[in-house]
Amino acid sequence: MTAHRIFASSASALALLVCSQAAYAQDSAAAPADEIVVTGIRGSQIASIEAKREGDVIADVLSAEDIGKFPDKNVAEALQRIPGIVVNREFGEGERVSLRGTSPNLTKTLLNGHSVATADWFVLDQVASTRSFNYLQLPSEIVGQLEVYKTPQADVEEGGVGGTINVHTRNPLDMEPFTVSASVQGVYSDLSDKLDPQISGLVSWKNDSDTFGVLIGGVYQKRRMRRDGIEVFGYRDFDIGGGQIAAVPTLIGSALFTQERERYGGNIGLQFRPSDDIEINVTGLYTRFNADNYNQNYIAWGEQALAGGGTITNAVVKDGLVTGGTISSPNGGTTGRGVVFDAIDRKAVTKTRSIDFDLTYQPADLWNIHFKAGWTKADGDTSNENFFETAAPGAFSYDISGKVPQVSFITPDATSPADMLIDFARIQSVTNDDEEKYAYFDVERELDMGPVKAIKIGFKYTDHDRAANRLATNGGVLTPGLVCGGAPCTAADFWSGGTTPGDFMDNFALPGTLTDYWTVSRSKLRDIYGAQAAAITEQFVVPGNVYSINEKAYGGYAMAKVGGEGWRGNFGVRVVTTDQKSEGNVIGGPTPEFQSPFGGYTPISVKRSYTDILPSANLAVDVTDKVVVRFGAGRTITRPDFSSLSPGVDLNGTLLTGSGGDPNLKPYRANQYDLSVEWYPDSETIVAAALFYKDIQSYIVNTTTTEILPGVFVPGTEPAGCVAAGGSNPNLFNCAYQINRPSNGPGGRNQGFELQVSRPIWNGFGVIANYTYSDAKANNGDPIPGNSKHTANLTGYYENDLVSARLSYTYRSKFFINIDRAAPLNQAALESLDASVSVNVFENVALTFDAVNLTNEKIRQYSGTPDRFRSIFDNGRQFYFGARFTY
Repeated sequence: MTAHRIFASSASALALLVCSQAAYAQDSAAAPADEIVVTGIRGSQIASIEAKREGDVIADVLSAEDIGKFPDKNVAEALQRIPGIVVNREFGEGERVSLRGTSPNLTKTLLNGHSVATADWFVLDQVASTRSFNYLQLPSEIVGQLEVYKTPQADVEEGGVGGTINVHTRNPLDMEPFTVSASVQGVYSDLSDKLDPQISGLVSWKNDSDTFGVLIGGVYQKRRMRRDGIEVFGYRDFDIGGGQIAAVPTLIGSALFTQERERYGGNIGLQFRPSDDIEINVTGLYTRFNADNYNQNYIAWGEQALAGGGTITNAVVKDGLVTGGTISSPNGGTTGRGVVFDAIDRKAVTKTRSIDFDLTYQPADLWNIHFKAGWTKADGDTSNENFFETAAPGAFSYDISGKVPQVSFITPDATSPADMLIDFARIQSVTNDDEEKYAYFDVERELDMGPVKAIKIGFKYTDHDRAANRLATNGGVLTPGLVCGGAPCTAADFWSGGTTPGDFMDNFALPGTLTDYWTVSRSKLRDIYGAQAAAITEQFVVPGNVYSINEKAYGGYAMAKVGGEGWRGNFGVRVVTTDQKSEGNVIGGPTPEFQSPFGGYTPISVKRSYTDILPSANLAVDVTDKVVVRFGAGRTITRPDFSSLSPGVDLNGTLLTGSGGDPNLKPYRANQYDLSVEWYPDSETIVAAALFYKDIQSYIVNTTTTEILPGVFVPGTEPAGCVAAGGSNPNLFNCAYQINRPSNGPGGRNQGFELQVSRPIWNGFGVIANYTYSDAKANNGDPIPGNSKHTANLTGYYENDLVSARLSYTYRSKFFINIDRAAPLNQAALESLDASVSVNVFENVALTFDAVNLTNEKIRQYSGTPDRFRSIFDNGRQFYFGARFTY
């Protein structure tokens, strides 16, 4: 979709709103207000619009009814309907959110007003240890309301340069005396051709005096998924003949990813209100996401073939890129390496727990005291990864000039393991723990001093720990030591006996794309690895991936609430001091303190402390009884990702790339200014426009340098250019790695605007639409991660007493993801069409049907420019059907 089409759609929606305004106003005026009972989609929109209208800051609100009506199975999917928020569905389901053109790690997520621990299921994300919250841990069924703060406010936790999202769970005293609701669905994933259950339920009770209530909610969701993909891992310059230097794809792979996702958990709320002066809330949350996954990838290894002395013929060169040709490993494809095949079996899980105690006390009419304390912890573990790699000499032709790479193997036969040699074997585990303990204390005093209506002060203490650990076998020992039936293993011992599924990549492959290759039996891989001698399966610390970060934050704020006839607002300042301690290992070096199979290393501990003063001001002016103008200004920070504060480095031996950290890295800091104009012609309608400007003074950027670091390889399989390290370990080599390390860049800015419309149109039909333009630039010209210039959402709905239906379209334009494998990683525009229908067959029973990604859109990624293909992923469609019960 082009920007012109987006603007045209927005203009059409606005025109439709204006044309229907007069007729709708007459319909509303014709009925007495006390006879109108609005429920369902319209009822939730009224609640959300009213909350936005009455707020002091620029914010958006999404109610529980909204979440329940969308085809969204976690909170990230629901949040993408709000102006300025986008998600990425790299594995078919939204996991993180980006707000107003910033990367996900600049969005702060709170649960009932405080940070919630987060961890990841995917091994690469576990190693990365970002601060971006993974919303797979929050099924939408347990949520009551979402608040999206787009301007800072002194009494809201710091940490969100992009913005802050506050997730509220439900409270029993806000519900009917006895409420029971349940949902039972089946989900069909068309690519995996699997049908799985989805069950959720909630029970809430309160006593007749409305002083005590209990709420218990639970959810169980299972989905067996498959993702088909093609990946190019990068590009490297080679002399392709005649002294001509051009970039050649390093590896081109056809990847088959399968996963069994199982999510279950629950929340509990105890609410005690013995009098009007005191209220106590105790809440607990537990969620677990089982995410075992299996990835197989048959790869044309052009880089190794050429670096080892092979040849390229019939090369087609365009703009310095070899878009096609025939590559052979040395001696006509009979020696060296030209093909590699990986099978990776992972047992993965992530868990989140939190317990919170919340006390509100009014000792006198004008005083309000609030105390909150709690604990939250998350674990993201790949408890076992069986990595199996075979390789062989080979020759292949390739063409990457189209939308999908085409690879044809001359040798070996891709459908047989006969010529494949076991090149590498490894067993490893990766763990990632996130934990925080906290306490808040706030006091508010109402005043009658002209425009000053109240003074509020507060204090905070948080103690946050993030720890990462990685253990792995010595591949140089395990690889040649694998034994099957008393003899050295061969690739055939792992063969499933078949090839990839018959419909593999049917939805996007071109003639000539590699879609058929031999596969490894997952059960055989587990059994063979599990039967090996303990001497070769012993796991050792991988020193570059072991670290811990402790952050203690002390602070407080003072804020004045102001207002008068037709205006309201607040201004204040938040001050926070962060004491940081980073512990890890520096690997390599001339005199390392310790030795391991992965090279020498020296432990290191770095302490630092910094203080931030964060002023903020917000003003809302009721220009008329239907028009509100808002202003906001403030200073915000986001602390660096935890892995960016680690002294260590994560290495990829196949590609000779890696990423490291810097314990002295400074936070992101920004000054921001906002303006919003909102028109509320009636209780069910909003037309709004907002401008935002973020002056980000310390963007964190990645820089790539060459570093000589140790790597473990079976002699003879080491990458070209690696040199034996000497000493007692013959498998240890010193190699030149391209290492990405974060640094504090010169800053940049992010500016743009939002448009939103929500209103019923006629006879049960209505529209919800928004569009965001975000222009982000770094002062040194670097691209800004996560920024899509254009994002849009358009939802049309129909609702009456029998049927409730929505059709939702989302779009985000291309964006830069980050530096990956020492090169830029970008993603092409992404769009999705989702649907939701419920039919009220009885008063308390509804049949439901939801669909996700109806048009079966693909994820497309590239490196810097679209001609440098990186990947295409097909996650397929998802269809949910079942029933919902409420009493």
